[in-house]
Amino acid sequence: MPDHPPAGGSMTHLSRRELLRSAALAGLALPVLSACASPAGGGGASPAAPAAGATSAANPLGLAESKPLEVWIFDGGFGDAYAKDVHEPLVKGKFPKLEIKHNTTKEIAKTLQPRFAGGNPPEFINNSGANAMDFGALVQDGQLADLTPLYDAPSWDDPAVKVRETIDPAAIELGSYDGKPYVLNYANTVWGIWYSQKLFEAEGWQPPKTWAEFLQLCEAIKKSGKMAPFTYAGKHPFYIYETILTLAAKIGGKDVLKNIDNLEDGAWQAEPVKQAATAFAELGAKYLLQGTAGLDHVQTQTAHNKGQVAMLPCGSWLENEQKDSTPADFGYAMFALPDFGSSDALPYGTLHARPGEEYIVPARSANPQAGLEYMRAMLSKEGAGKFMELVSTLTVVKGAGEGRTLKPGLKSASAALTAAGDNAVWFLFRKWYVEMHDEVAAATGQFMNGKLTVDQWIERAQKKADSIKNDSSVKKFKR
Repeated sequence: MPDHPPAGGSMTHLSRRELLRSAALAGLALPVLSACASPAGGGGASPAAPAAGATSAANPLGLAESKPLEVWIFDGGFGDAYAKDVHEPLVKGKFPKLEIKHNTTKEIAKTLQPRFAGGNPPEFINNSGANAMDFGALVQDGQLADLTPLYDAPSWDDPAVKVRETIDPAAIELGSYDGKPYVLNYANTVWGIWYSQKLFEAEGWQPPKTWAEFLQLCEAIKKSGKMAPFTYAGKHPFYIYETILTLAAKIGGKDVLKNIDNLEDGAWQAEPVKQAATAFAELGAKYLLQGTAGLDHVQTQTAHNKGQVAMLPCGSWLENEQKDSTPADFGYAMFALPDFGSSDALPYGTLHARPGEEYIVPARSANPQAGLEYMRAMLSKEGAGKFMELVSTLTVVKGAGEGRTLKPGLKSASAALTAAGDNAVWFLFRKWYVEMHDEVAAATGQFMNGKLTVDQWIERAQKKADSIKNDSSVKKFKR
């Protein structure tokens, strides 16, 4: 990371908290920042975005073919074949003179944060993974392009229809900050408890519909001696705090998560949160795969494939992420969290589902219009449909799955999402306030290992939420 302004004398306005977090993730040494970073929340004056090229019916966003399009894809559960084999060829087919520079990395922040600090970010980034950059800070510092021109542009498939009319409105809402869209949420991710249809059918086990049935199932699996009932990615406790919060919302309603996102006083101390955490404390004490705390997501998912554990919480990217190690007849399927009690605020089938897998166009790249055009291609029926088939996940593009061949797990997730209807819940603090996510994840790992009580877990989460709420340097968001 440079310790002096780039040529021209202007310093990009990265907040101190973002520089500090990114440097910690990247293992970088930091220079003195006082002359370098604008006060967080102020944002500072942003350099003008590069001028667009000439617009036309064939080039509505003004992409300049004379400048390269640099693409960075997170090398995670979805891989990068969808970009190389589907989206990039679509763009290249329409703009044959455009040079596309394809890149992948498992370390988004470590690899690309210095590029933002240096004032030369790429045109398009799949900002995902455990070390993704802080969206809230990027927005706060004026680093991201406004996606309104994309959503108002004619769609790839029908010039008479705007892009915004072809996608799930929640994708725009959840990618917006203070009412302005900056992040494209592309994959319609569904979370739930995953299992093998083949295993359950062979053992005569049924997906539980009540919490009592769930515990009875866990007990039966444990007594069978064949495998552990449950596990989660112990090294990445988001997987289990997601599940706890989903149950809390089912018990208490959508406002439970909305209050947490909005940093409302005492939101973490709400009774539904305590009830959900208490339920999972029992699960952690009795039914976890031995050694869960030391396992990452790949290790727990591999144990699942090998029949060492019966169930695990995950998102609908699971089937694709495990495609190389899953037995051919495994038959991935998922079920929504069971009813906790008769007084649950939300009905059976409620689940955590929302557009996710975020993509951004840096405002200060050399050719941001090319990044927007790339997104327009992604949001075509061909781009989204082939993505669905290739990586086995839903997308936000309406009708993209029509006529496509879907794998068992994706069929199950799609059916669960349809059954949920309006009873889908989500939370946004993970991307709004990364420091809060980090603290809740760390506390949840200790909590599930029996090192924190329910009350201590709640106290740590609430304390971090309060500190963020009272920190004037952190921009606040509301839903």
